[in-house]
Amino acid sequence: MHKKGFTRREFLASTAAASIFSIVPRNVVAAAGELAPSDKLNLGAVGVGGMQGLNDTRAVGTSENIYALCDVDESFLKKAAELFPKAKLYRNYRDLIDKEHKNLDGITITIPDHMHATVALYAMQHGVNVYCQKPLTQTVWEARLLTKAAQKYKVVTQMGNQGYSSEATRVACEIMWSGALGDITEVHSMSGGGFARDITAWPAAEPVPATLDWNQWTGRAAKHDYSKKIHPSNWRGFLEYGSQMIGDWGIHMLGPANWGLQLGSPVSVECTAVEGVNPVTYPSYACKMKFAERPNQYVPGGKMGPVTVYWYEGSMAAKFTPPAEFTAEDVKGINEIFVGSKGYMGTGGRGESVTLLPRTKMTDYALPPQVLKRSPGHYENWIQACKGNGETCSPFGIAGPYTEWVLLGAISWRFPNEELLWDAKNLRFTNNEKANDFVKPVFRRGWKLKDIRV
Repeated sequence: MHKKGFTRREFLASTAAASIFSIVPRNVVAAAGELAPSDKLNLGAVGVGGMQGLNDTRAVGTSENIYALCDVDESFLKKAAELFPKAKLYRNYRDLIDKEHKNLDGITITIPDHMHATVALYAMQHGVNVYCQKPLTQTVWEARLLTKAAQKYKVVTQMGNQGYSSEATRVACEIMWSGALGDITEVHSMSGGGFARDITAWPAAEPVPATLDWNQWTGRAAKHDYSKKIHPSNWRGFLEYGSQMIGDWGIHMLGPANWGLQLGSPVSVECTAVEGVNPVTYPSYACKMKFAERPNQYVPGGKMGPVTVYWYEGSMAAKFTPPAEFTAEDVKGINEIFVGSKGYMGTGGRGESVTLLPRTKMTDYALPPQVLKRSPGHYENWIQACKGNGETCSPFGIAGPYTEWVLLGAISWRFPNEELLWDAKNLRFTNNEKANDFVKPVFRRGWKLKDIRV
């Protein structure tokens, strides 16, 4: 105990770990089947607008108490406050965490990619549990930083790649581990579309809306003029702020591969085709990442052989050719294909569907025995872990290394048809110094993050 007794977070964890009986005043006892108010987490939400912010806040606010809301855009903040009128309101994440960290059991972070690491690290340093949207960070260096931060600060963490909690992703892993596909040597995944594809130069300056703190929104990135072509949604396509489709959907879709194949770090990444290169937004590209033999406790012999993961983004997605024996119906809704020595498997959505390919293979197929525990849901998994009940399925110790290898693809297109050799231990490419310039972000003055030793 501290001199002043348990903190709120420690009390919630201790009550989950042991049966504690106490006399509680009648006015704080919940109705039958509900938690008492004292059992609900006090949660903050950093980023409550845009594409997912309000959805994340609603998701955790269904069962828990939304204690504080924070957004650099007052228009989003006011809309969220209508749903959670008792919540305290903040425009700056530092103000929220500095003033409220002792009252917070956790926060959700749903903001542009380039600020994920900055806000998550600040919360973790103040002992606050974190749920951070995918991709965990915008750069490889930041992903490694949050991995080390999780080791050091030992708070509960979860990346928002919801497919990791789907039953289909876990079934896909079990199929791989059963040997039904044989030795898996290739994985192909693709996502068309994208953001700001028609923008190839910085948009003309526009007046900053009175509701928006553009300086805080810009954060650690280089200073540029405001444009509605950037905020609130197109930032994903900009090199300065996002990671385009590999970070938006790739990190969802590649989840079954990362988990089932226990991928770890690749030995190399290579861009095989690219078009639409410009100095402002991401182009369309295809790349491949090679992984060496890896340990896997779930398979006979305890290891899996080398595998190559192929990624196709934007216009390149349409150029992927599935095996000739597949029909159009076979690949409908499939965005990840596993190639094994004994057969094929496909997954769809965020890893929320799985089937052997061709689909006729599923007719008489009996699923292998269950190996992985099923999830109560991605948000609920985090909430329960914050209360001391088990662990999350995508903590930063897993999400960090996963994000690292995914984001190597977002570097590779700058060096087409060149195999970039990756030294994961030292976080650098060994055969191209210029490529190393993109591993770590360039911080604007006053926003630099320091490395962590663990």
